[in-house]
Amino acid sequence: MSDSAREITNLIYTYAEFLDGGDLDAVAGLFTHGRICGAADGPPETVFEGPARVRQMYEMATRFYDDGTPKTRHHTTNVQLFIDEDAGTARSTSYYCVTQATPDLPLQVIVTGHYRDTFHRVDGAWWFDSRTMFVDQVGDVSRHLKF
Repeated sequence: MSDSAREITNLIYTYAEFLDGGDLDAVAGLFTHGRICGAADGPPETVFEGPARVRQMYEMATRFYDDGTPKTRHHTTNVQLFIDEDAGTARSTSYYCVTQATPDLPLQVIVTGHYRDTFHRVDGAWWFDSRTMFVDQVGDVSRHLKF
């Protein structure tokens, strides 16, 4: 695996680690040079650009518990990377499966889907350029999402 492939893969996994840990500042920081798109080719209100807007999106949508976490685990698999070293750009697709357990919800899968990501190199480091989230299957997200 190339250094770029390792760095980008770690970026993908770090997103899940920060989110599950409830560290919204760290999650948002991953999008210092990027954005999250809630829908492919969606209207402007579904695009959250930059750290402040990404943090706002998660605060608006996600339930957090007394320990400061959403009590989830985002499992990311099937990562496929396509890197253009000369251009300093990359794209990837991956699957996600979110599990959750709360005091009143037994451990279960609550949602599955896939990500379509783009990346770019800034000052020698890889950053998210865009993350588009697709929901493929939905279970009981009532203890995870606020809507």
